[in-house]
Amino acid sequence: NALSLPSQMQEFVDMCAMVRADRGIKVVVLTGNGPAFCAGGNVKDMAERGGIFAGSPYEVSESYRNGIQRIPLCLYSLDVPVIAALNGPAIGAGLDLACMCDVRVSADTAKFAESFVKLGIVPGDGGAWLLPRVVGMPKASLMALTGDAIDAQTALAWGLVTEVVPAAGVLEAALAIARRMAANPSHGLRLTKRLLREGQHMRLDSLLEMSAAYQALAHHTEDHAEAVSAFLGKREPRYQGR
Repeated sequence: NALSLPSQMQEFVDMCAMVRADRGIKVVVLTGNGPAFCAGGNVKDMAERGGIFAGSPYEVSESYRNGIQRIPLCLYSLDVPVIAALNGPAIGAGLDLACMCDVRVSADTAKFAESFVKLGIVPGDGGAWLLPRVVGMPKASLMALTGDAIDAQTALAWGLVTEVVPAAGVLEAALAIARRMAANPSHGLRLTKRLLREGQHMRLDSLLEMSAAYQALAHHTEDHAEAVSAFLGKREPRYQGR
């Protein structure tokens, strides 16, 4: 659950490349293995100056750029929906990892902290960009500048997560949302996610131009025709991914 090894970063990059290339994949669900969703950077490696924390200041900077910073670049830009099943604490880089996802479902036992400042470091993997876009700048500032943890109910009230469920059911709750998303045409999911992402930094007129182009593409897909036919015929659609 700690993120310090280059091999871990590469696994994320490889996964995103695989998902992007496989048009049959509609939704990704990301969860933790064990009691935590992700504990962030390995503090023992920090103490020993090992892993991505080894070497000179220049080497550490390069380790971040060529290591953990590859995760937000590949995961946040992935054009299929990504749902985080937050089975336990998401701390530091673990919270930032959760914020890279589109939807977050939390166990009632989970805790969340942008805790870098407590270790005398800064969010090195995009948290200063990601967290304000999820909870707003005042709450992001509070979390990042105190490093304090919040519980699942506070995370729900702040909009950090969309749902809080008993810990034993968090993965199934995330999968239920995934199934609702996956019931829709694959091209519609991918194009819509791209628009949502681009809309975070584009002007309205530019986004409208992109929306018009994507809409023209969508109108000429077989799945759009099937959706319209099923709606008018009052039947369940049968999408083929075309």
